[in-house]
Amino acid sequence: MENITLLIGIVIVTALVFDFTNGFHDTANAMATTISTGALKPKVAVAMSAVLNLVGAFLSVEVAKTISGGIIDEAAGIRPEVIFAGLVGAIVWNLLTWLAGLPSSSSHALFGGLIGATVVAVGFDAVNADKVVMKVLIPAVAAPVVAGLAAWCATRLTYRLTRGRDEQETAKGYRAGQIASAALVSLAHGTNDAQKTMGVITLALVAGGVVAPHSDPPMWVIVSAGLAIALGTYLGGWRIIQTLGKGLTDIKPAQGFAAQTGAATVILASSHIGFALSTTQVCSGSIMGAGLGRKGGVVRWSTAGRMVLAWGLTLPAAGLVAGGAALLADQGDWGVAAVAVLGLAVSGAIWAASRRKPVTHDNVNDLNQPQGLPAEPAGVITAALQAVAPPPAGPLSAAPAPAERAAAPAAAAATS
Repeated sequence: MENITLLIGIVIVTALVFDFTNGFHDTANAMATTISTGALKPKVAVAMSAVLNLVGAFLSVEVAKTISGGIIDEAAGIRPEVIFAGLVGAIVWNLLTWLAGLPSSSSHALFGGLIGATVVAVGFDAVNADKVVMKVLIPAVAAPVVAGLAAWCATRLTYRLTRGRDEQETAKGYRAGQIASAALVSLAHGTNDAQKTMGVITLALVAGGVVAPHSDPPMWVIVSAGLAIALGTYLGGWRIIQTLGKGLTDIKPAQGFAAQTGAATVILASSHIGFALSTTQVCSGSIMGAGLGRKGGVVRWSTAGRMVLAWGLTLPAAGLVAGGAALLADQGDWGVAAVAVLGLAVSGAIWAASRRKPVTHDNVNDLNQPQGLPAEPAGVITAALQAVAPPPAGPLSAAPAPAERAAAPAAAAATS
């Protein structure tokens, strides 16, 4: 570490700041449904998630290798100031979407920032387009769909198996299952998202000549990245927890268990093969699938639409911010200092704006419609999916059966 220059040190600190924002931005992935159903108290939930994020950071380095030596060509002349600019773009987008309560992808903010800064400073040839397509874009489309289908099937199976049983009795068991599945998602999040910061720091060390190309992250990098994401997770991204737990669909304990189990399976499998997917997209897809899997369940498509729009904007938006930062940082030391000052100013303004209507662990479950969104009836998509495979009947079902709906007018006439 004695060869680390001041600039590389600034890049490392900035990467850990991004890791911290990743932690509180993505806490909702593991704990939103657990908190919304009351399986765990908010502070207990985020504390457990933080510990398991830290443990997960030590389980694998495959995703870190994808970041440090896959998406960006290490031999293309990437300089530390380019990586610094990419991180600033990712941090700014993370904070903006957190302020809006949108569960956008921290991973794609990082990818977009690195790609945008690299293209501006070095050129398109420094980006491994095939790796971006295979290990970023394809998983971005496929993973939430796969997780949503898995959660939909698991939810339907869950209600089928407990048909005819008392709702309160089964809810207790599923709340216990939620705690276990939330722990698994937290562990999976650590194996995937903490590694992304490890990969960025390793890339900066390679760019500065501190370590050889294609090296594994040093142990101090693994420890520091794990601690940063754990601290961010513990502070809790309450705005996004509110959106996923209350604003997207009304989650029952059985649905929460199904959603978290499906998400954890997809994330762990992807981490094993080095896919740097978005845990946010996976967990959001699982929650929507679980929402559609329960009879009478309604997904609020206006909220889902805002989320999908944020997903689509994340890569280019972070890339544009990072590209502008790279142009400025390329002017020398004063440019790097200017990027740092501007980044701090924007971050401070976002934080100040968030204090106007704070969301904390005390009120995260108070509002059924975060951000002032109105309730939505079952729309075309919900009705179509429920028509394909009619949901099981039982005491947990929210909507009346067709025969009951047909008999209701006659019964009302007879009693009038």
